[in-house]
Amino acid sequence: MVERLEKYFMFKELGTNWRTELLAGVTTFISMSYILFLNPGVLGDAGMDKGAVFTATALASAIACIMMGIYAKYPIASAPSLGINAFFAYTVCIGMKVPWQTALSGVLIASVLFLLISIFGLQKLIIRAIPSDLKLAISAGIGLFIAFIGMNQGKLIVANDSTLVSLGSLATPEVWLTIFGLIVSAILMIRNVPGAIFIGMVLTSCLGMVTKLIPLPTGFISPAPSMAPTFGAAITNITHINSLQLWVVVLTFLLVTFFDTAGTLVGLAQQAGFMKDGEMPRAGKALTTDGTAMLAGSIFGTSPIGAYVESSAGIAVGGRSGMTVVFTGIFFILGMFFSPLLTVVTSQVTAPALIIVGVLMAGHLASISWNKLEIAIPAFLIIIGMPLSYSIADGLALGMITYPITMLAAKRGKEVSPVMYILALVFAGFLWLIKGH
Repeated sequence: MVERLEKYFMFKELGTNWRTELLAGVTTFISMSYILFLNPGVLGDAGMDKGAVFTATALASAIACIMMGIYAKYPIASAPSLGINAFFAYTVCIGMKVPWQTALSGVLIASVLFLLISIFGLQKLIIRAIPSDLKLAISAGIGLFIAFIGMNQGKLIVANDSTLVSLGSLATPEVWLTIFGLIVSAILMIRNVPGAIFIGMVLTSCLGMVTKLIPLPTGFISPAPSMAPTFGAAITNITHINSLQLWVVVLTFLLVTFFDTAGTLVGLAQQAGFMKDGEMPRAGKALTTDGTAMLAGSIFGTSPIGAYVESSAGIAVGGRSGMTVVFTGIFFILGMFFSPLLTVVTSQVTAPALIIVGVLMAGHLASISWNKLEIAIPAFLIIIGMPLSYSIADGLALGMITYPITMLAAKRGKEVSPVMYILALVFAGFLWLIKGH
């Protein structure tokens, strides 16, 4: 049985083993476990039952991860996406006064459209059409994005009314906890210690509890809350999607989730070395997985599902097979019952890991053709756009719209795939819908 699993997940070909995959799965879970607590808080503001959202988040994430591992065989985890959950709660439900039940129906319809795109193979045309330089830019941009997230979560970088952002106060104890984790993780990485990122996270948690910056867990086991308050609402309210405004909401859910997920998949596949001749094998299966999980999540009662950049933390410790995220999915299921233990994994614990992974992913900058402005300008806009707009999809849009223009200016328009011209128009329309009003 064990040998069959190793053969199915291609352990030998990928140069991995059970210990490495388990460590990578744990690291990925710890890096993204915050969504179990953050998502209920965000969707709770829209009037949803927080306990039900907690369980729905855990189950939808588990389905996404286990299916990704078994069906698509990638070490890339998925869960309810940050950003789009805020759009769901604050823009759609609170701003547009759309009941959360109707908003879930919008997610359900968007997930069906997502699946149709994947099933009919349109995603292959899109991913294949993106030039290799821009794929490298996507990976590097995601690296800067998650490093920025880590520095913000660790309070190393904070908001500033005068300069937008600035260095955090060194008088804040939590900042020193982040600095400790960053230094320890960096030393372990430089010394090539196996599992360096995970060890750094454990040591940071221990120091936080010793110094009382992280509270000790109040218990070990707690029952999972019922999903009854949200389960099935997306189906029973589907006829309420009956206006142009709500169809724009559906389109927004679809576009943001698809391009966010596609960009993340390409960037992480580049990091892990899965890209072959500029293409991502099994891309259709990976996107079908996320579409299926998004469909299940809408029925359970949570916002759209997408691939998580935090998967790069597991990839960085050696995770290469789908078994990595099968383990991650199992931990999401256990997380429903061991939620008190997850309270020790604060943002200061995960921040150093995200920063270190950002360093690793930024290495793709070296391979971009910076000496050709028609390539360098859109690549740079992707790279800088992701962290500064706080959105992978928005950063992608800036580069994708610019690329055909710069190539035409360089009299290289014939080298641009027709799909890229179409994508430029789609992204332009997307930005107008989201940002033009």
